[in-house]
Amino acid sequence: MRLLATALVAALASAPALAAPAYWTDWTSTSSVASAVIGDLTVGSTTVGVTFSGAYSFAQTSGGTNYWASNPAIYTSSTVDNGPTTADIVALSAGGTKTITFSQSVHNPLIGLVSWNSNTVDFGVPINILSYGAGYWGNGTPILNSTGTGFFGNGEVHGVIELIGDYTSITFTDTSEGWHGFTVGVLGVIVPGNGTHIPEPASLALLGGALGALAMVRRKR
Repeated sequence: MRLLATALVAALASAPALAAPAYWTDWTSTSSVASAVIGDLTVGSTTVGVTFSGAYSFAQTSGGTNYWASNPAIYTSSTVDNGPTTADIVALSAGGTKTITFSQSVHNPLIGLVSWNSNTVDFGVPINILSYGAGYWGNGTPILNSTGTGFFGNGEVHGVIELIGDYTSITFTDTSEGWHGFTVGVLGVIVPGNGTHIPEPASLALLGGALGALAMVRRKR
């Protein structure tokens, strides 16, 4: 049992991070008065309101062309298990400052990208480029800027980036082009009052499985 326990702990320590389910925004309505797009993120039993404010070209809130579906694999990675599953998207054309606001704090929010072609974007906070590849409008490579807070789209960038930290709002700048689209996702949200994240991280699920295996071996003995 001690040898098995040691082996399991070593395996957990050396194993790469497991991809976790991503929860993507259901964009539900627009407001021409406030130049806003409004939606919800549902994570387990928690619903988080999401509001985009700023200049935009169009928003798909119910149907339309599914720009995410041409190559779903480019929206997955060792961190993110799944890309957007509906056609919901917010399309930007005029460059400037935009803000995404959450009704409660979210952890390491995700931005799904469609066609960020020759675009310079900066979020002002550290980002990770999780995945990219050939999408609906072609192929491109996001080039991280010198501060690690944004990227330049070298070609038709499709993929997913992650903002590191906990946020109730995200403000970013972009540059003008025909249009480039995005949506917002999360791997978890912050539980008010105790600062914990839901749902359960994949690493804890792996640990639970390992402990379960130990218990089964002990019962068998």
